[in-house]
Amino acid sequence: MRGRIAVAIVLGVLIASIAGAQLRRVERGGYVGRALQYATRQDFDGSFQFCRGVFRQAANGDGNGWNVDYPRADENLSIRLSELTKTSVGFEGEGTPKHLLIKLSSPELFRCPFIMMTEVGALSLNDAEAKGLREYLLKGGFLWADDFWGEDAWTHWVSQISKVLQPAKFPIADLPLDHPIFHTMFTVTHIPQIPTIGFWRGPGGPTSERGADSAVPHVRAISDSRGRIMVLITHNTDFGDAFEEEATDHEYFLTFSVDGYRFGVNTLVYAMTH
Repeated sequence: MRGRIAVAIVLGVLIASIAGAQLRRVERGGYVGRALQYATRQDFDGSFQFCRGVFRQAANGDGNGWNVDYPRADENLSIRLSELTKTSVGFEGEGTPKHLLIKLSSPELFRCPFIMMTEVGALSLNDAEAKGLREYLLKGGFLWADDFWGEDAWTHWVSQISKVLQPAKFPIADLPLDHPIFHTMFTVTHIPQIPTIGFWRGPGGPTSERGADSAVPHVRAISDSRGRIMVLITHNTDFGDAFEEEATDHEYFLTFSVDGYRFGVNTLVYAMTH
């Protein structure tokens, strides 16, 4: 009974914390018009900093660019991590989390405990990037690939990640709900299908962005020989929008953001403890 009460209290704090911060999140601007500033060694101070992988968009890919959900998703998930755990999160002026852009061939990649890439159905990797990402993952790094929909995007993603990790040695597998990542902090009982807020169209709107082609959301992974997740893959769902759009629409927040943060915080804690 005490365990159930404790879980209820934590979930209540999660909902209240996010709801109370909605107005100050929605005003965040995008990256449009800014020159890209990649992380340097001096940016890393020992605190948690959200690292986003920057990549080129393949002409034959299926998806948009690396910057989808940037920067609000990066900021909001970092803030929730600081509020809901004791993790030391790096902040800069006006309480904005210090999130970083990373080139996959850069040595700064190895200073990130976690990197996220979105719309990976359009990912294009050259040899240097594939080599850098491979070394990063095999040395203990963690990549979360999110927000790509349907079989064409899946096929393209597999073609690119296979340059990094050979499928015969490092196969992709669906994660069962009893895997530790679903229980690291919060208990996640189902895989939510989170659509972009523009597609959802309000309460009761659809969640599968490609109809029957993306009807089933998946949480998959590539693990090392010890079973540690190296690459987390969320296909036919968009956790990034759950973070980015938490303040845009109250019904969207209740329907998708709370579940999104449960899994998002679990993922960050798992990445930093495994």
